[in-house]
Amino acid sequence: MPASRLPVDGAARRVGVTADEVRRHNLATVLHRLHRAGPLSRSRLASLTGLSRSTIADLVAELSSLGLVEEGPGLAPSGPGRPSPMVYARPEGAVVLAIELAVDSLSVATVGLGGHVFDRRRVARPREQASPAEAVRDVGDLGHPLLDALPPDHRLVGIGVGVVGIARRSDGLVHLAPNLGWRDVPIGKMVTAEFGAEQPVMVANEADLGALAELRRGARPGVHHLIYIAGEVGIGAGVIVDGEPLLGAAGYAGEAGHTLVNPTGWPCRCGATGCWETEAGEAALLRHAGLGDTATGLAALDALSERAAAGDSAVLDAMAEVGRWLGLGIGNLVNLFNPEVVVLGGLYHRFYLYLASAVLQGARSQALAAPWSRVVIMPSVLGADATLLGAAELALTPTIADPTGAGRAPAFRT
Repeated sequence: MPASRLPVDGAARRVGVTADEVRRHNLATVLHRLHRAGPLSRSRLASLTGLSRSTIADLVAELSSLGLVEEGPGLAPSGPGRPSPMVYARPEGAVVLAIELAVDSLSVATVGLGGHVFDRRRVARPREQASPAEAVRDVGDLGHPLLDALPPDHRLVGIGVGVVGIARRSDGLVHLAPNLGWRDVPIGKMVTAEFGAEQPVMVANEADLGALAELRRGARPGVHHLIYIAGEVGIGAGVIVDGEPLLGAAGYAGEAGHTLVNPTGWPCRCGATGCWETEAGEAALLRHAGLGDTATGLAALDALSERAAAGDSAVLDAMAEVGRWLGLGIGNLVNLFNPEVVVLGGLYHRFYLYLASAVLQGARSQALAAPWSRVVIMPSVLGADATLLGAAELALTPTIADPTGAGRAPAFRT
């Protein structure tokens, strides 16, 4: 039975769940609330979880003994009585190293419970395809100093990696990353070797992690059905259904950029023709703006941004054309998944001001009236950090799901 479905009271005995399992579930529930919502009073925790105040007190005491939470003075009450103590997640109690392997950049960050970012580094890199070994070595050059800077009482519990490709979560194999030129690369094992990590290294697709970050750290708390559209060179879609990621049998779901939208369209790097990303990706935008097929990378996008801000009609027309194709694809996803919100990240976050009208028109023309009436399309509030923060959330998830295991994790030093 999944932890999220475990009963929290005496009913446990009637379904064969042990007291230890219930307690671990309750510990996870409390830590999850604090990680997502920030500081909460004991009384508020009791209200949110349905647990008694005495049970909450015991759970907070155990989480505190594990170094994962701490208590502080509560706010002054509006009526008689003493304030309920506030409970805080301790960022230093569980720290992860987050890594993003993008086409134009490499990023690393040290992130603790509650989403606290201790430090981060991002460097641009040439579009020329670097080998996996070179990329991991560069990540090490960025990541080792961040880990060395952590004080001794900061406990590293995992490493999360986001990559622009089809990644298998079970072992960190990147099956295909066409925009990096990688195929069947064991990134999980390579990162483990680079950092000498005893903690788990978890690898996932960048759009899936963007969706996870928007779910936990985005602008619309309480959302349970969400789609995150990642736009860089290609297009990826991370889908959240009923609060859980839609991953597929082997973790390869969400490759929406390689769905067919134009049978007579352009050839795609994946080997097919007419993929969504060939009509709405970076290359299509640059092509429609008159920059040809050779202009790529951040410099080209910076030039487009300047021209768009100056009102260049060719660039604005290009934005409208790409926005229309982007919207048509989003309309299909709205019909398929009936999300509450569609979040646009990466390239589409950057140019949302110029894309928005065409995106909305295209999506509205394709979506059925019923699911369209409930959906909001918006730019990412996390911007360029969405995948990186999602990688951190991925790596923190085992600790949150089993806080008692976190107490046994050894300190990690480079």
